[in-house]
Amino acid sequence: MKITDLKLWLISAVLSCTAVSAMAADTNPVSVHVLDLQTGQPTPGVQVEIEMHTKNGAWQPVGKGQTDENGRIRSLIAQDAIANWAAGEYRVVFKTGDYYRTKKQATFFPEIPVVFQVEDQKAHYHIPLLLSPFGFSTYRGN
Repeated sequence: MKITDLKLWLISAVLSCTAVSAMAADTNPVSVHVLDLQTGQPTPGVQVEIEMHTKNGAWQPVGKGQTDENGRIRSLIAQDAIANWAAGEYRVVFKTGDYYRTKKQATFFPEIPVVFQVEDQKAHYHIPLLLSPFGFSTYRGN
């Protein structure tokens, strides 16, 4: 195999992986974005979990992730849980205490649970969190 052929093969392999990753993000029904209101900056490294409210009243984990350098998780639902994605009640839990501990800063809210209702399982649900050490705000994004 020539060097040129090898380069082309490597480029196509990387592009294929990128396309698969982008498709997974596009088809994942839940994303989050966390911004620090005190600094006006994204919050990288925030652990986030998502749970489904089951018929017996328990919360069942269906995904988790960590915010990237832009404060985002584009694909929060685990790939193996997407097949069971359905209408119902879900809870996203932002582990903000760990984030503030790394900054050596106190916070009143070590965890921020956001409960939301899924009515259309084909829709995308984006949950932004605007965060400060002693307050937060959230809404349904797009």
